[in-house]
Amino acid sequence: MSDRPAPPRFSVVICVYTEERWGDILAAVDSVRKQSLAPLETLLVVDHNERLLDRLTEEFADARRTGEVRVLANAGPRGLSAGRNTGIAAARGDVVAFLDDDAVAEHDWLHHLAAGYTDPAVVAVGGRTLPAWASGRRPVWFPEEFDWVVGCTYRGLPPGRVRVRNVLGGNASFRRSAFDAAGGFATGIGRDGDRRPLGCEETELCIRLANAVPGAVLLIDDRAVIHHKVPAVRERFAYFRTRVYAEGLSKALVAQSVGAGKGLESERRYTSRVLPAGVLRGVRDTLLGRPGGAGRAGAIVTGVALAAGGYALGTLRARRGGSPAFSWGPITPEGVPQETAAPEQPEKKGAAA
Repeated sequence: MSDRPAPPRFSVVICVYTEERWGDILAAVDSVRKQSLAPLETLLVVDHNERLLDRLTEEFADARRTGEVRVLANAGPRGLSAGRNTGIAAARGDVVAFLDDDAVAEHDWLHHLAAGYTDPAVVAVGGRTLPAWASGRRPVWFPEEFDWVVGCTYRGLPPGRVRVRNVLGGNASFRRSAFDAAGGFATGIGRDGDRRPLGCEETELCIRLANAVPGAVLLIDDRAVIHHKVPAVRERFAYFRTRVYAEGLSKALVAQSVGAGKGLESERRYTSRVLPAGVLRGVRDTLLGRPGGAGRAGAIVTGVALAAGGYALGTLRARRGGSPAFSWGPITPEGVPQETAAPEQPEKKGAAA
C-alpha cells in the first residue's frame, strides 16, 4: 500500500464581469472540468452584473445541481479582490485555485499544483502563464521581460519548481487555511472592471501571508500551465504604457500596506539585473539586423520610466492621505449570498456564445 497522501481537494474560482467574454468564460470552465485531477467544484463569481449572473445560472443548471459548478454574485464591492474573497468564503475545498476568465488551463494544471502541497509548509503554489496573442504572434517590439503587462509569466522568473515571494494571481492556488491566518485579497488594490489596469493584489496578499505564517513557503511550478488570451488592444504600445504606469501606482499601494522593504524586494533584482540584460539583448539584436531589437530595448527603458513615475505619484498620494483604505477579511461564509435557484427547465440552456 502506498504511503503517498491523497491530493488536496480543489475549489477553482473564476471571477467574471462581462458578457463580452462569454465564449472565454465557457472555455475556462471547460478546461477546469477536463482536468486530470478533477476539482471538487468550480465557482463562478459574477461581479455586479445581473444579466451575466442569470445567464450563467441558466447555462450551468445541470452542473449546479451536482455541485460541480456553482454561480455566485460578488458579495463585496465591485472589483477582482472582493470577487475572489467571495469565492474563498464559499469554497469547500482544501485548496482554492484561481483561473482568469479569459484563460484556459492545460490538462494537468491542477495535478501539478497539487504536487507542491505534499510539503505541509507550502501555503501557495502558482504556475506558468503563456500568452495567446490575438494576432497569432508576439509583437516584435514587445519584450518578454514585460509579459506581466498582459498577465503572463515574464523573463526573469526562475524555471522549475522554485520558492518565490509571491505567485501571480491569474494562475495561483492557496491553502484554504492560509486565508484564515492572513485574511483575503485587499480591496483598494487591483482591478475594478474596465477601469485603470491596476494590479499587485496577489503580491500584497502573499507578503502579508508570509508575515502571518512563520516558515510559510510559496512556490511556482512551471509545469502548471495556463494559456492567457491577449486581445488585440493589449498588443498595442498605448496599453503597454498605461499598464506599466498603473503598475507603479500599484506598487506604491503595496509598499504602503506591507512596507517598501518586502514590497519592492523582488523588483530591485528585476530592475538591476533582468531589465538591463534585456536592453543589451535588444541592442545586440539591432546590431545584428534582427527585427524589433531597438523597439524592445526602447520599450524596456520606457517601461522603467513610467513605472517609476507611477510609483512616485502613488507614494506622494499616500503621504498626503489620498490612497484608498485597505480591507481584507476575515474570510468567512457569512454575508456570501446563496446561489440563485436553478431554472425549472434546464433543457433551455443559455444562449449561444
